Amino acid sequence: MAEKIDRQEVKHVADLAKLSFDDAALDKITPQLEKIIDLFTDLQKVDTDGVEPMYSPTTEHSVLREDKGVRSGQRDELLANAPETHDGLIKVPAIIDESEDGE
Repeated sequence: MAEKIDRQEVKHVADLAKLSFDDAALDKITPQLEKIIDLFTDLQKVDTDGVEPMYSPTTEHSVLREDKGVRSGQRDELLANAPETHDGLIKVPAIIDESEDGE
C-alpha cells in the first residue's frame, strides 16, 4: 500500500482543480483516491523491460472530417439562448485565476 492520503490533501487537490466537496463527499473520495494511487504503485512494480510501447489499443484508424466552419444563418437564435453576450459573441466566465494571492 502506498502512503496514506488524508482528507486535507484531497481537499487541496480539489481546490487546485476548482472543485468543492462537502465533508461527506470528502469522506467518500479520500479512500477511492487512495485505491487509485495504490493501483499506480502496483503498476510501477511491473517489469516492462523489452516491452514495445503501445500507442493505441487498436489497429483501427479514425476517419475524421475536415474541421471547417459552416454558415448556418442561426447566429441570432444562438445568441438568444446564451445567458450573456457581448458584441455578438457569447460571454463566458473566466476559469483561470491569475490573481497574485492564489485564491
